[in-house]
Amino acid sequence: MAHLLGAEALHLEYPTRVIFDKITIGLDEGDRIGIVGRNGDGKSTLLRMLSGRLEPNSGRVTRRGGVTIAMLDQADELDGALTVHQTVIGDIDEHVWAGDPQVRDVIAGLIADLPWEASVSELSGGQRRRVALAALLIGDHDVIFLDEPTNHLDVEGITWLARHLKRRWSANAGGLVVVTHDRWFLDEICTATWEVHDQLIEPFEGGYAAYILQRVERDQMAATMESKRQNLMKKELAWLRRGAPARTAKPKFRIDAANELIANEPPARDSVSLASMAMQRLGKDVVDLENISVAYGDKKVLTDVTWRIAPGERTGILGVNGAGKSTLLSLVAGSLLPTSGTVKRGKTIKVATLTQQLAELEDVWNDRVSDVISRQKSTYITGGKEMTPSQMLERVGFASAQLSTQVKDLSGGQKRRLQLLLILLSEPNVLILDEPTNDLDTDMLAAIEDLLDTYPGTLLVVSHDRYLVERVTDQQYAVMNGALRHLPRGVDQYLELRTAQDKASSNTTTTTTATEPKLGGAELRTAQKEFAAAGRKLEKFTGQIAELHLKLAAHDQGDYVGLGEISKELQSVEAAQSALELRWLELEELLG
Repeated sequence: MAHLLGAEALHLEYPTRVIFDKITIGLDEGDRIGIVGRNGDGKSTLLRMLSGRLEPNSGRVTRRGGVTIAMLDQADELDGALTVHQTVIGDIDEHVWAGDPQVRDVIAGLIADLPWEASVSELSGGQRRRVALAALLIGDHDVIFLDEPTNHLDVEGITWLARHLKRRWSANAGGLVVVTHDRWFLDEICTATWEVHDQLIEPFEGGYAAYILQRVERDQMAATMESKRQNLMKKELAWLRRGAPARTAKPKFRIDAANELIANEPPARDSVSLASMAMQRLGKDVVDLENISVAYGDKKVLTDVTWRIAPGERTGILGVNGAGKSTLLSLVAGSLLPTSGTVKRGKTIKVATLTQQLAELEDVWNDRVSDVISRQKSTYITGGKEMTPSQMLERVGFASAQLSTQVKDLSGGQKRRLQLLLILLSEPNVLILDEPTNDLDTDMLAAIEDLLDTYPGTLLVVSHDRYLVERVTDQQYAVMNGALRHLPRGVDQYLELRTAQDKASSNTTTTTTATEPKLGGAELRTAQKEFAAAGRKLEKFTGQIAELHLKLAAHDQGDYVGLGEISKELQSVEAAQSALELRWLELEELLG
């Protein structure tokens, strides 16, 4: 493979510390590199040096003649005076770019919902980020550097970006280097992983799953292995092998070696024990939403939603921005009343929400971390073990030196971890996480997930981080068209439903007009009846599924025959619901 660029003996230091010391690394045609490491260790700095935006103190970066390079930085560098159109397309004639399938794909995948002639200054931060990414991707570049490209993208957008990057170049052409905390994305697109740590870069073969395996092997061979970190990575590896077979089926993941390493590693969560503890803490009633509808003025957000939340339930909520996810969770939390329908709340529930605004830290902004922690209870039980608040703080990555730091002076990731820990120490039995992965690196995400594995209450998660959702929850629902739909096959099924929905919408748009009815007479009445019946049946399925989950949790866990029969019935109901959902979407688009 032809060489694209290389870094030789790079050294970079700031007045207070050395970032890199004599690192040498290269990028060849066909390389798709993911960069991981702790926040602050130099991942973004490395991208800036390789792309030529930052000069090292010593050493050099060489590029093959004629190689074109583009970089998406975390900084917002767009000209606010330009329109979306001008920023993305520039002066290219419309007949030229409109005839380019790659340009059309980028526009459809990233900015189709944005007003084309709107000024960039009018856009939100997330919208500006998508415009910058679109402007980069329509260009014809040999090497692309991306710094956190999945920020502000939903599950569909991240899936589209992975697909685009995989087919952008042929297998042995182009070069990609990406910094991201999205582990599904890393696994999907990367052929190699570079770990940035301790002033150096350590290369690994394959994506995130293969990197975890090799890292566990490295730690096992190291004489001064850190046992806590190694055990955490082994747990992560065990989940990757058991919970994500599609990833580990890749040839680059050495399955035999992985099986040997995790032979005695228990499952990530003891679901039976957690369900039993949740029943003890919550009783049988958590929150029941029955025929809930919510409207803001003339805009209906949720329509006739029924959701019976079980004790110990671990559920991920998916949906596009504006679909009603936050509205749904506000109903659960009790901070919002429905327009119609009833909310039944268990007498013993204590709900806590991890918000994106760090509101839990406002009262302790000027306090030292040690003072904040000293106000908590002396001991807590987690995972069957007694731990002090300080030990739990260490578990989420705080060093002893950081205990004397004021909360306001912590990094974004440290504030996020302290926020979650304080919520857990308040011992809620219903925990809602709203985009909890912000500002966290992959190591810290693994540590947080490990902590959540021992949480014995009901867990509800809203996140665009597919890996996190699949890792910490046992089932997923989607908020779509005002309804709540169970997803027996998880995120893949959600993406299929959204694709079918978009396709149906596109077909009806091209085959009908605003003044022309899509169906007439008897056909229309038949479709309306089928649509109404399907809606009622979907609600019934949702209730049955919730009841079966409760039945499983309450059943004698030693009665394997009885548990098997309940599980078989649950699978049958979920399969029927999945099939009916697709027909419901077809009818909805047909009826307009």
